[in-house]
Amino acid sequence: MLEFRDILISDRDRVNSCLQRSNFMGCEYSFSNNLAWTRLGRSKITFYKDFYIPCCFISGKPEFILPSGDTSYSGYKEVFAEMKRYSDSQGVPLRVTGITKENIPMINEIFPGRAVISYDRDGSDYIYRTSDLTDLPGKKYHAKRNHLARFEETDCVFSLITDKDTDECILFTTKEYNERSEAGDYSFIAEQYAINTYFNYYHELGLTGGIIRRGGEIVALTIGEKLNSDTFCVHIEKADRSVNGIYAGINNAFAKAAASGCEYINREEDLGIEGLRRSKLSYHPVFLLDKYTAVIE
Repeated sequence: MLEFRDILISDRDRVNSCLQRSNFMGCEYSFSNNLAWTRLGRSKITFYKDFYIPCCFISGKPEFILPSGDTSYSGYKEVFAEMKRYSDSQGVPLRVTGITKENIPMINEIFPGRAVISYDRDGSDYIYRTSDLTDLPGKKYHAKRNHLARFEETDCVFSLITDKDTDECILFTTKEYNERSEAGDYSFIAEQYAINTYFNYYHELGLTGGIIRRGGEIVALTIGEKLNSDTFCVHIEKADRSVNGIYAGINNAFAKAAASGCEYINREEDLGIEGLRRSKLSYHPVFLLDKYTAVIE
């Protein structure tokens, strides 16, 4: 029977080995994200043979993320049997998230006629060509080029994050959190925990970050990492909206400084938040990495 526990920084190498074998593009396939966001989904992890298995326990009920590691059909068939056994022991159907279109035939073959699969639009990732975000080419990016031009008229300066910036970065995000009317909302508390985790283990997690200063003060920051062989993932982006074009500025500068060796940039999901969806669509993703959820009785 599978046994779950909290994720630890000491799990990094074993988890990353499984993630590298699968080479998935989804933002949930990041050790950094799994470690940082453990509070939001009350998540736990386990390993089974050559698989890494994260699981959220929302209202105490297990919700698996599609395991990574062994990519063979026989391997998946075996690990799904273990996951089903665990769910049965909890008296609930097997529920698996993070599924992409490529995984659906396999799941239907393992559980013929038993899997109910639904589209998770709110959890689907926005994937952009790196060259689109760095060059902002063509008519469709005209408005973004205007925003960037306004930003470049300010006295702002971009730089990559170094150790001497860490304390100021945490203060900046804390101030931004405290000024939110929803600061008591659990999701925002979990976000602040995630940001602190990124900074506490910045080097161990292999993260890259960027900041923008104005008059010596931080007015924007962002953090990301190389997610798989051809994709860079942006985990966090915060900015002072009173600065003209600040989001266009941090987006463009960070893409140039951190993601130039990758073909794609994953800017993660929109969680169904209308303003966030509008913003992500305005940068014209080359495609959505569609996510699905499977429920097997």
